[in-house]
Amino acid sequence: MNSIVCLKQVPDTEAQIRVKSEGIGTEGVKFIISPYDEYGIEEALAQKEKAGAGEVSIVCLGPDRCVEAIRTGLAMGADKAFHIDDPACDGSDAMATAKALAEQIKKMGGYDLIFCGKQAIDDDQGQVGVALAEYLNISHASLVTKVEVADGKAKVNRQIVGGEQIVELPLPCVITAQKGLNEPRYASLPGIMKAKKKPLNPVKIADIGIDASATGAAGSKTKEANFTAPPARTEAKIIGGESAEEKAVGLAKALREEAKII
Repeated sequence: MNSIVCLKQVPDTEAQIRVKSEGIGTEGVKFIISPYDEYGIEEALAQKEKAGAGEVSIVCLGPDRCVEAIRTGLAMGADKAFHIDDPACDGSDAMATAKALAEQIKKMGGYDLIFCGKQAIDDDQGQVGVALAEYLNISHASLVTKVEVADGKAKVNRQIVGGEQIVELPLPCVITAQKGLNEPRYASLPGIMKAKKKPLNPVKIADIGIDASATGAAGSKTKEANFTAPPARTEAKIIGGESAEEKAVGLAKALREEAKII
């Protein structure tokens, strides 16, 4: 069972993010693997273990600092990685990112499953997985919480509004991982040591055979116009009272006389 995991490095969920008009301030910010991508890594490793054979490869597009996140994926158990690190990719939107990832994956070949997180936690767009499947002309399932592979097909459970849908996909296919798919393993000390010796292949845009104008800001269909921080939260008010009825009266009065929304 050969799987490819598309990995993105994002700011730590506990990091203090500073929003500027030109973008997000990253000075002093710790970066991690996007959590939904960790579910993808874990599922790829689990499918390899179930099959008793195969290989798990990581593909990442991003600057030099992404090496730390890639090494973490290798320490979790992935076999090798490809890092698309090229200034031509700076400013790539979801479509331009998916284009570069797809061309790299075409060169690799020999895969059964491609895993992506359902979305990256920095931009929350959730488009790369779908676009990747389109560029590769293969089937796709999103928000997946269970994967079973047999007889050249993947049967997956995916979340839908108000319930769950079970679909069957021919291999190869793209699967975007949702929380609940598994519990990602931690990178062990032996795994961290082994990761230092595993292949981490640097890739430039010229290596994958696409024009620089097809990626980065030049190849992006969406442009970032402005960034603004959310408004500061106002202080909460506690409505007192001895009974539920008194509290309800106090709440209605505050909404009418102070908030003026009723």
